[in-house]
Amino acid sequence: MLFLRNFWVVIVLVTGRNAAANLDRVEGRPHRILLDTDVDTDDFFALLYILKLNRSEFELEAITINANAWSDAGHAVNQIYDILYMMGRDDIAVGVGGEGGILEDGTILPDVGGYLSIIEQGNSTAGGCRYRQAIPVGLGGRLDIDSKYGLRKAFLPQGSRKYSPLRQPTTQQVMIDKISAGPITIFMTGVHTNFAIFLMKKPHLKQNVEHIYIMGGGVRSGKPTGSCPQSASSSCLPSQYVERGNLFAEYDCNPYAEFNIFGDPFAAYQVIHSGIPLTLVPLDATNTIPINEDFFKTFEKSQHTYEAQYCFQSLKIIRDTWFNDQFYTSYFMWDSFASGIAVSIMRNSHNQNGENEFAEMEYMNITVITSNEPYAAYDGSNPFFDGRKIPKFNLKKDGVHSGHVQTSIRDPFCIVQSEKERCQDGYTKEIKGSEGVRVLVATRAKPNPDNSSKLDRAYFKSFLDVLNHPQQTGKFNFTTQFPYYKEVLYKPDFGNKKLGKPIVFDMDMSAGDFLALFYLLKLPAEEINLKAIIVSPTGWANAATIDVVYDLLHMMGRDDIPVGLGDVFAMDLSDPRDCKYVKAIPQGSGGFLDSDTLYGLARHLPRSPRRYTAENSVKFGAPRDTDHPELRQPLALEIWDSVVKTLEPGSKISILTNGPLTNLAKIIQSRKNTSSVIRVSEDVTLC
Repeated sequence: MLFLRNFWVVIVLVTGRNAAANLDRVEGRPHRILLDTDVDTDDFFALLYILKLNRSEFELEAITINANAWSDAGHAVNQIYDILYMMGRDDIAVGVGGEGGILEDGTILPDVGGYLSIIEQGNSTAGGCRYRQAIPVGLGGRLDIDSKYGLRKAFLPQGSRKYSPLRQPTTQQVMIDKISAGPITIFMTGVHTNFAIFLMKKPHLKQNVEHIYIMGGGVRSGKPTGSCPQSASSSCLPSQYVERGNLFAEYDCNPYAEFNIFGDPFAAYQVIHSGIPLTLVPLDATNTIPINEDFFKTFEKSQHTYEAQYCFQSLKIIRDTWFNDQFYTSYFMWDSFASGIAVSIMRNSHNQNGENEFAEMEYMNITVITSNEPYAAYDGSNPFFDGRKIPKFNLKKDGVHSGHVQTSIRDPFCIVQSEKERCQDGYTKEIKGSEGVRVLVATRAKPNPDNSSKLDRAYFKSFLDVLNHPQQTGKFNFTTQFPYYKEVLYKPDFGNKKLGKPIVFDMDMSAGDFLALFYLLKLPAEEINLKAIIVSPTGWANAATIDVVYDLLHMMGRDDIPVGLGDVFAMDLSDPRDCKYVKAIPQGSGGFLDSDTLYGLARHLPRSPRRYTAENSVKFGAPRDTDHPELRQPLALEIWDSVVKTLEPGSKISILTNGPLTNLAKIIQSRKNTSSVIRVSEDVTLC
């Protein structure tokens, strides 16, 4: 009997030890992370910070791309592939887009691509820009983000992964695959459309989401230092950031919203009210960590890895092209700061109140404003309710979603004298009662505990240390990947040939335009003398696709042909930021996604020394000269003027236009005696 008793004791002890070992192994697994990003500059700061962390602690498994915010899908996805290739992380899944839609009855079809806010989403990828029009399309906006101010093609290496039609994993596919696989943490550094669609379509999978970390919103935030001088009078109007939000183009209409939440307020409401534990890093905290001059100079001296170099060069060109002299008090650590806070909280998960190294935290009850009072107004602004017997998604008829929804940047409903009556769409508002959700909120960046350091914020030191850490560093940049590559311009020698009719090709960079360009370049120069190309970003491709034109010309040995960039907006719009006409073009397959990537084939072109850059000079209206103003991208009208000057007396130009007539109309409208240089007999050929 004694033997049996001892035997059972041994069994219990051994079993207990095995259970403890299994528990330790489960707890010792790395935190699985999915990053949902709009691929803005501060987003890839955050991405590189995460990629540098110890993979035994933090494993980034997937990236999904916001296609309705600061970058366009085709340019964004290929840049993500290039960054991952540089960092040796081709194992990370990347999702973008999708062709699904939402039916009139609210049925969400598979693979909704997130190209449009939920309130605008129909049964295709074509649609309006109710919220997205707050983001600039050209300089300082999507053009510069898509091209990374010209640095992307100059710096990043190029691997084998790229966007390919019909093969590219969609956003929803990647989210479903990774979240289905087990417990995971979501980092959100952009608009919330993708994840909201996931929650609405697959609510049973939210149990696998351990926590959501969001950079976005403004709860108690005020005017940060740099918007108005601290000594300014109360009548000072901030030049950029105002009140709770940061919609610098929309102060008169909506001083409450921040870009990531304003991009799709209804989606943000779904995420924040999902019941999943959530931490918010709003402007309250990010406004307290501006990129000051001491940090900038320290960063300039601390570029020991490729990833640090890419981040600093990006930050520098932003500073050099900043619209005023307040960069050091107006540009902040946004998404990377949020990632640092998230990682620190996850490392200290035993703390109940989100204690971390980088920010002070506080629990608040908040909601997201999606419409404006009075509710149940049904004034034609709200597709969820207007003209419907049953509201879309079975929303409550007189509920918080039933009021006036801001229709545009200059919505007359929102432009009022009383500040309290202005629109609040996208406002992360602190409220009492059942409509609020208890959320952990970062309120202020913590100071650097090292008082002798020039870096005044604790996160500044971590950011530079992590980026410059020799472990898990980038393998190469473009020039070290291809050490024998030389930036050589190839120009034909026509010798004594008598060149043919002078032609200016006006294109909107669709796939058909590139076929036409190939044809023109193959014709004998004695018949057709292609003098210049002017591109129109008001058609089937976004402005940054001009780089594909440069690469094609380089391949054909025609680096002598100048390329001018046309206006990014159509003419005669009541508000130039409106997408009244371009909204007819699909955002996904067969539309912008395929045009911007030339159906995936653009990656096979050689990389031209010529590319779009944000380099500029005071001579052309910039606030200051950048390092290389000679690399400035010429405008379409400037190229036209230069071609006209080269004409011999009596000569005329034929214009072949394959897209919107915006460039041609601008030429005729702004240049006198245009008819005297355009060939009258053939005039303009429209295709």
